[in-house]
Amino acid sequence: MFQKTWIAAVATTVILGGGTAVAAEPGVFHVSSFGAVADGVTNTAPAVNSAVDAAHRAGGGVVTFDAGTYLLAGTVHLKSNVTIEVKAGSTIVGSKDGYDPPEDNPYDKYQDYGHSHFHNAMFYGDKVDNVRFIGQGTIDGGGGLITGNPKKGQADKIISITRCTNFELSGIRMRRGGHFAALINGCTGVTSDKLFIDTASDRDGWNIISTRNVKITNIRAFANDDALAFKSDYALGQKLPNGNVTVTNAELSAKCCNALMFGSETCGDFTGYNFSDIKITGAGKSGLGLVSMDGAVISDVHYKNITMSGTKSPIMIKVGTRKRCGNNPGVGKVHDITYENITGTSAGSFSPTIWGEPGSISDITFTNVNLNLPGGSGTMSTNPPSNDPKNYNPNSIGTRPAFGWYIHNATNLKFVNSSVKFSKNDGRPAVIANGGSKITFEKFTAQRGSNSPSDLLFQNVSGFCVKDSANTSGGELRVGNSGSSNGC
Repeated sequence: MFQKTWIAAVATTVILGGGTAVAAEPGVFHVSSFGAVADGVTNTAPAVNSAVDAAHRAGGGVVTFDAGTYLLAGTVHLKSNVTIEVKAGSTIVGSKDGYDPPEDNPYDKYQDYGHSHFHNAMFYGDKVDNVRFIGQGTIDGGGGLITGNPKKGQADKIISITRCTNFELSGIRMRRGGHFAALINGCTGVTSDKLFIDTASDRDGWNIISTRNVKITNIRAFANDDALAFKSDYALGQKLPNGNVTVTNAELSAKCCNALMFGSETCGDFTGYNFSDIKITGAGKSGLGLVSMDGAVISDVHYKNITMSGTKSPIMIKVGTRKRCGNNPGVGKVHDITYENITGTSAGSFSPTIWGEPGSISDITFTNVNLNLPGGSGTMSTNPPSNDPKNYNPNSIGTRPAFGWYIHNATNLKFVNSSVKFSKNDGRPAVIANGGSKITFEKFTAQRGSNSPSDLLFQNVSGFCVKDSANTSGGELRVGNSGSSNGC
């Protein structure tokens, strides 16, 4: 928990280079007492850093922004046991320059520039403990943060923290974050409640990288790029574990990209994730994306009570062979994943997809997963589509020959009380499974296209099973198979 080693005195006097500043409340350091002027014009970065230093030297404290607008034309260096409190009515606004330069990173070839450099941010900390951002105010990049590779003096993030323990990000509003509203890497013990992120005009919302023991509740994140992403890269020079994560009561959207995402950076393994009671209102790529591109094993992940609309791909699972990670990674695996009570409407042009390398995907269960797809295609070849194994995006795989689920190289999949339907008549099968074994459809409903050759098509699948299933009119599903056996 947060370390409350506050000063017991009624008033704490802090000696500064040019005089004194007084914390009138025990452990509370108002930035205005250190010279910050809330006029939106005066650079308050030096005053804020002085307040952070004073709170840290006192053994811990709350650095408070009272009502007003504070220009931050420089990086604030976070320190252990310091809370940043952005009160209601206060706004911290970023500038176009004045920030710390990006540090050198000998491992930057393994991930993009934004993920590789941390110093060039509005707030930065490394190896810090018990840092918190709280309040009901706003931190706004102000349109000055960069969405690409920043030049000297420019920043591309609001908050950037590495190798931290016990970090909290709650209550505040974050806007126009450049590449990231928040980027954390190598942390343990993260909590967040009632966080609001709006980076729909910029890029990512919150990237949580190589981090364990995370609890996020009541988050709203509306991004242009990924809204809420869990990743593991090589920016800190090693593969690090990830897991023990819960996200509940979330509302997410991503204009161009992924709403709730694993990857694409996937060096270290991921295990123990629970996502529940989530509303996704748009995704230019995946609503629920889960990819292993760089050798990671992703397991014990559970999605429950999720509604999606306006996604280009409602669900995408892929194992690729990009291998962009140190220590010679192999091919990753995905196993022991569950989807329960998932509804997807107005889904876009990419069919829900499970695409693995041989032996890489197994033990996935879909229960009460109901997807409404656009349809509208004619009949086409049922041969496997093209695939770029080094690309994680839904468009890395060619047009799927099924309007619903397309499954390639997967073992021990089970669909129960689930369905796929289309908005426009479609000539493709509802489901195609190509390669793999032990694939079961139980109480499954599939809409039938007037010219489709079959409803469910199994190609080189060993041990498939279809039972108690029907089309939307109540008729028996037409099952086609090639070189497979019935495993019911």
